[in-house]
Amino acid sequence: MEVEKVETQQQQKMKQVHLFYCVESEELARNVAAHSELITLQSINWRNFDDGFPNLFINNAENLRGQHVAFLASFSSPGVIFEQLSVIYALPRLFVASFSLVLPFFPTGSFERMEEEGDVATAFTMARILSNIPISRGGPTSLVIYDIHALQERFYFGDHVLPLFVTGIPLLKQRLHQLPEADKIVVAFPDDGAWKRFHKLLDHFPMVVCAKVREGDKRIVRIKEGNPAGCHVVIVDDLVQSGGTLIECQKVLAAHGATKVSAYVTHGVFPKRSWERFTHKNNGMENAFAYFWITDSCPHTVKAIANKPPFEVFKPCWIHC
Repeated sequence: MEVEKVETQQQQKMKQVHLFYCVESEELARNVAAHSELITLQSINWRNFDDGFPNLFINNAENLRGQHVAFLASFSSPGVIFEQLSVIYALPRLFVASFSLVLPFFPTGSFERMEEEGDVATAFTMARILSNIPISRGGPTSLVIYDIHALQERFYFGDHVLPLFVTGIPLLKQRLHQLPEADKIVVAFPDDGAWKRFHKLLDHFPMVVCAKVREGDKRIVRIKEGNPAGCHVVIVDDLVQSGGTLIECQKVLAAHGATKVSAYVTHGVFPKRSWERFTHKNNGMENAFAYFWITDSCPHTVKAIANKPPFEVFKPCWIHC
């Protein structure tokens, strides 16, 4: 009886979540719901008027009162942000018990500072927009972001949202321990910023830190500290765009004796299909990267690189009940 009582209490503490999602996150939302009986998928009619502006309808809205609600967003381009914000602003006003916004990739995170007068720190702009999400009956919105570019961006958000910064690094560590050469793994960082961001999460691995240095008119990658010789080196960063820095890091690590080089980034942005530079079918890249791990935070990329070595996709549990 006592065991049953404890189990009942634990079940009561867990909450049923009604999960809405944007169009490009539908597959991700379905995968999340398939792994938890506590998540119920809900839907939105995503339509446009003839002039192109959104014509939106939240289905089952009248039954959301007093319920815990979440929205799985994907701000993959400026063109989809407005329609999602319209829904994000509307859901807390439906007298819901609580509202959570899951934004796996915070897209303007790398534009977080000014280097000269006139620069626009769009990370701060996006944070201000999200900080104005209406308060729900349960209080401020919970905002879940994976591996934001810089932890100090927490202070860009106002008091109407509670940012929760989580990381995909545990999934990487789990995968590294499965490799046959797990005792020969070295973690490399492409620059000091990546080292500051992740080294405490990976401090039981030997480390290499790279840096870009200027030689004449060129900036080249050099090893700043550490020794990759004889090891499988895994380059770790929060995101990848064109991939140029990763390729330069791979070259210098291989030149210094690394037996294999792989890469992990939480967010595989890869604009203009730049992921093609890393596929094993690409001439000259067959042996460059043994593995390239990303999460499914960027749905368009996940579809594009499916079944294309060296890519492997980690699937975090984005929704926490």
